[in-house]
Amino acid sequence: MWYDFFTNPVFVAVVILLILSALRLNIVFSIIIAAFTGGLMSGIGDVKTLEAFSNGLGNGAKIAFNYAMLGAFSIVISRSGLTELLAQTLLKKLNKEVTNQRIMHFKFALLFLLALISMSSQNLIPIHIAFIPILIPSLLQIFAKFKLDRRAVACILTFGLITPYMCLPFGFGRIYINDILIGNLKSNGMTVAPAVSIKAMAIPALGMLAGLLIAVLISYRKPREYDESKIETVSPSNEEIKPIKVIAGVIAIIAGFTTQIMLDSLFIASLAAVLVFVIARVISLRDTQDVFVQGVYLMGGIGIVMIAASGFAEVMKATGGVNELVDMISGGLGSNRGLAIFMMLFIGLLITMGIGSSFSTVPLIAAIYVPLCMKLGMSPEATLAVVGVAGALGDAGSPVSESVLGPTAGLNADGQHDHIYDSTIPTFVHFNIPLLIAGWIAGMVL
Repeated sequence: MWYDFFTNPVFVAVVILLILSALRLNIVFSIIIAAFTGGLMSGIGDVKTLEAFSNGLGNGAKIAFNYAMLGAFSIVISRSGLTELLAQTLLKKLNKEVTNQRIMHFKFALLFLLALISMSSQNLIPIHIAFIPILIPSLLQIFAKFKLDRRAVACILTFGLITPYMCLPFGFGRIYINDILIGNLKSNGMTVAPAVSIKAMAIPALGMLAGLLIAVLISYRKPREYDESKIETVSPSNEEIKPIKVIAGVIAIIAGFTTQIMLDSLFIASLAAVLVFVIARVISLRDTQDVFVQGVYLMGGIGIVMIAASGFAEVMKATGGVNELVDMISGGLGSNRGLAIFMMLFIGLLITMGIGSSFSTVPLIAAIYVPLCMKLGMSPEATLAVVGVAGALGDAGSPVSESVLGPTAGLNADGQHDHIYDSTIPTFVHFNIPLLIAGWIAGMVL
């Protein structure tokens, strides 16, 4: 069993992806090499591997287009001076409160506010990572004044992007818990009432919270220096802020958020925000060309990674390696509940680390996991927790996950935040390990 596990094409491909990324090879190159290695190891051949990868690229096109438009949204908001006004207000407040104790209180209040904003982006105002490139670059000067380690901020943002959808059935949580998680449990023979989802996912959520507290209060508590001259080129503080632009910025944000909620379309929401600026004559029709180009430069990198990740996911499905992994649990662990739960969670981590989407992992694993949980005599609450955590594991700490790429896009606006060593590894360590432990406990006690 263990030989088959370690030679499984999905396992090998994900390990290669992580190693190459850690060695600082470009993430897209790493994805391509890992995908082709997994395809060739599975025996499907180079032609079918290339065909599967190419077919998968189309699945990521919509995401890439959304991110390009989101980048344009971010650029017009930055031109409004709205985020700059926020940064200047915070700086003035900070300069008045110069005692170490007040600075510490101000620092933690800011971190708490970022956590609330990030959590709201999943449930209250479901815009996912859209707020990050708009808000975070303008706050880099504040972070530098505090000597705040951006790895702590990355952990806060990732926590807010994952925990709410994992445990609260609202916004994106409604899709993950009600539609995907409970829906797949039901289609595989287990009926679960939506009301029990909060109870079932409470222990895993506490694991995520424990990881966040360790990151902020222990791991990244010490001051870290950043070059403020580089930050000023990203968010200059000496530009004149005009009221008409600020008002247009507020209206554009409201228009964008409202459109996103009503039509569930990120690119239409972004277009609505840009049109507000055109109508208000803050930017001209000719300026929209420059806005879009800068938007692609800002967020296009994430889109390309997500396109490549879609190709990787398609190759992994074509290899049959995912089915082999979940079949190993069913056939090789017998009635050992503790070991079976651990392996279900670990394989979920492995799959999500590769494809970067918890929403895509659950349908892949539920067909085997649900019957196995029933065979082990696990309750519906325990099954919901195990399958839900198995899907969510790896969303933090995956180099191809939106929940990690998003924070990097904002924190690396000045080129001083590394995607792998400042976002991927910190979020992997502080969230996947506690979530793995909490998920195992939930599966054993519920």
